[in-house]
Amino acid sequence: MAERKPIESWLTDMDGVLMHEGIPVPGADAFVKKLRASGRPFLVLTNNSIYTPRDLHARLRRIGLDVPAASIWTSALATAQFLDDQRPGGTAYVIGEAGLTTALHDIGYVLTDADPDYVVLGETRTYSFEALTKAIRLINNGARFIATNPDETGPSAEGALPATGSVAALITKATGREPYFVGKPNPLMMRSGLNMIGAHSETSAMIGDRMDTDVLAGLEAGMRTFLVLTGLTRPDEIERYPFRPSTVVDSIADLVDLV
Repeated sequence: MAERKPIESWLTDMDGVLMHEGIPVPGADAFVKKLRASGRPFLVLTNNSIYTPRDLHARLRRIGLDVPAASIWTSALATAQFLDDQRPGGTAYVIGEAGLTTALHDIGYVLTDADPDYVVLGETRTYSFEALTKAIRLINNGARFIATNPDETGPSAEGALPATGSVAALITKATGREPYFVGKPNPLMMRSGLNMIGAHSETSAMIGDRMDTDVLAGLEAGMRTFLVLTGLTRPDEIERYPFRPSTVVDSIADLVDLV
């Protein structure tokens, strides 16, 4: 096996790696500070499309993690970049929150329910029967179906919440059309993030808490992968997958000295 090149840039998931249910993971502050002091390119990634990078910057700062908005890469931003590459200046019917609508406005997309090029499904806490019905009819009439991420559930203090993947499955059942998912584990999200910071996969590392999204996306993008055990994937689940992370550690605190 060829010797790996030194890690020159870092990508890390947010929920389950830097924070858990709104509380910073021990060692996350030291890791972020070390990254910023090193001057190495880095990104904090999230499949959550609800918030803008400025929103997430403020939320992280409130719990003691000072991550610049420019270093936050969301599935909403990756989706907007994908659509801008595919069909610049297009139109979309959007089910989602400010993180997604702002990203699409910023690339010059018109948001409309009148014969749009795309139906774009993102995360929201207020999925409505009326909006889903409109999306189904537009897809049946020829709109292309895009979804920000395939996550089926999301965390909350009260328990699991239905997320984009679950709602996408409902629309697929009604239309017979599968969406194109842009967020993790699609390596497109990783590659677009790497391009944004001028980094290369062979000298980059991905840190995540999920085998099925974070590790898989990093692996398929050609990156070194670190699985932390502070999130969703339990140690006994790792062997169930046909692929492995490069390294398994207890938490982000174990990676501070690698920066």
